[in-house]
Amino acid sequence: MQAVHESRVKETPPDIGTLVRDHYDLVFNFCARRLGPDAAADAAQDTFVTAHRALRRYEGRSSVTTWLLGIANNECRRLWRIRTRTGPTVQLEDASATEGQENAIVNRHALQEALNGLTAQHREVILLHEVEGPRYEEIATLLHIPIGTVKSRLFNAFVALRKAIDTQEGWIR
Repeated sequence: MQAVHESRVKETPPDIGTLVRDHYDLVFNFCARRLGPDAAADAAQDTFVTAHRALRRYEGRSSVTTWLLGIANNECRRLWRIRTRTGPTVQLEDASATEGQENAIVNRHALQEALNGLTAQHREVILLHEVEGPRYEEIATLLHIPIGTVKSRLFNAFVALRKAIDTQEGWIR
């Protein structure tokens, strides 16, 4: 009997045109939540330029979406390092949507201020987990950190977020 050797066949990456057509809106919205709508177009464009350069090295170890969002996340970080040293602020969509809702659990302004007061690492994991919605494993891949670190950062981020909101609302516990 001859031993059968399985060779891992490298998955053919999609062409850049297909990537842009299928994922531009996702990447743009991802960047807009981190940088604001004005800088999101630049970040999205830089993401696809970088993806185009790295396309031949795409190995298929993660989904194309996870791979692209990892590049987008790095581009957002890079743009903020160039433009400012403080890190991105969170832009919550349509503030008028919750105005007038007296039974809202958290005031939108208080939430935005609390998010902006978090460290960049905490803000990043909260936005990824709560807004983008990837699993812990995907967040770990995007940020190049262990899954345990993702869970720890999320826990600490939520503790800090709750404390900041409670302090703003005057509900210090």
